[in-house]
Amino acid sequence: MKESLDICMLQCDLHWESPIDNRAQIESYLEGISGVDVILLPELFTTGFSVESVHLAETMTGDTMAWMKSVSESKDSVLCGSIMVKDSGNVYNRFLWVEPSGRVLHYDKRHLFSLSDEPLYFTAGTSRLILEYKGWKICPMICYDLRFPVFSRNDEGYDLLLFVANWPEKRIGAWDVLLRARAIENQSYVLGLNRVGSDGKHLKYSGHSQAIDVDGGLISVAPENEIGFVELSLSKNHLTEMRKKAPFLEDRDHYSLK
Repeated sequence: MKESLDICMLQCDLHWESPIDNRAQIESYLEGISGVDVILLPELFTTGFSVESVHLAETMTGDTMAWMKSVSESKDSVLCGSIMVKDSGNVYNRFLWVEPSGRVLHYDKRHLFSLSDEPLYFTAGTSRLILEYKGWKICPMICYDLRFPVFSRNDEGYDLLLFVANWPEKRIGAWDVLLRARAIENQSYVLGLNRVGSDGKHLKYSGHSQAIDVDGGLISVAPENEIGFVELSLSKNHLTEMRKKAPFLEDRDHYSLK
């Protein structure tokens, strides 16, 4: 087990509907990054939130997957974030977790954003992913999932809850509050990575990418409206001690999701 988990979140703008440009841009941003366990990229980092453009969906053996494997291996870091993926005739907003060893895990976004017609073009996922890496249990989720606490309930003892997003500036107040709520109610570290800039639909994004402590305190936050990194080291011992001092999870309700 690794006591500390070193993570780098890239808060960046995205080229609209241009996987080639986005891969090149992200790779240039990551040139100076080394020695971290996990590199986190935004939701739909190859296209922006262009849900109608499902012709841009890639397969699990496509160019972006090959690129992610190459970058992960060269950095000796997990590379993760979500892209459009076509699989078995459906298109998913799929979070990809790519390890330096070549192991790939994925989570398909469960809650599709109806205000932007995402359910008309994408198929919803049906289950969570709780993955284990270097002794840490990690639960990745995508954007709109943040609004649904039942789905993210910590009933499997995860240590870290991840949210990657294209969360518009006009609703950024909810982003800040909900990230803290998910940390407090689940006694888990929570990382929220959002993009900046404007997209092809003229929606503005201000970032507010941040790391939240087990008790809801702010660990780190990226500068608003700026391209940059949130780099941090999470402590497993701190997490364990906080849960021992206040064992709230032992009193949680028990239920099953359909």
